[in-house]
Amino acid sequence: MARTTPRPPPPLTQTVQPLIRHCPCCGESMGAAYHPYRTITTLEAILRLTLQIRRCLNPACPQVRKPYRPEAAGRLALPKHEFGLDVLTCIGTQRYAHHPRVPTLHPALVARGLAVAPRTVTNLWERYDALVALSLQDTARLRRLTQPQGRVILALDGLQPDVGHEVLWGLRDCLAGEVLLARRLLSATHDD
Repeated sequence: MARTTPRPPPPLTQTVQPLIRHCPCCGESMGAAYHPYRTITTLEAILRLTLQIRRCLNPACPQVRKPYRPEAAGRLALPKHEFGLDVLTCIGTQRYAHHPRVPTLHPALVARGLAVAPRTVTNLWERYDALVALSLQDTARLRRLTQPQGRVILALDGLQPDVGHEVLWGLRDCLAGEVLLARRLLSATHDD
């Protein structure tokens, strides 16, 4: 079913830029190419992200005109998702800790102030399971994701958990924008 009410307007805005300003292939300066927008709903607020995309303009470079996206965007949400990793982790943690059904979990999220549909909760639940099932042993999948770029720039993303709660950690390829591996881990104290 389509959304029947508009999404609340985002009260917070943030601009994220790539950490690298020079092409990793040829070393030339990369110019800002365009600035797409994303709206992400997290457990705390709705956030409007402005992403600065850079491209190498050196015609001799094999990576000419290929977009280089900000690494920090993957820390907040998966590509093409409107809900943050914290929402995804909250749903997954509840699923494995308490084994609730979607009709029980949906009202709990709405009570936290999230404008989310029951079907979206189901989709996020399934996405969490799919991420946890990813494995580095699937070399054909990894080769298919990373071979077009010829190299990999890795980012390790996770949330700052409360002690004793699970957190979802993801290993991403910044060039392909794909999650290569995801694991849920129980946080512990520093001494542990």
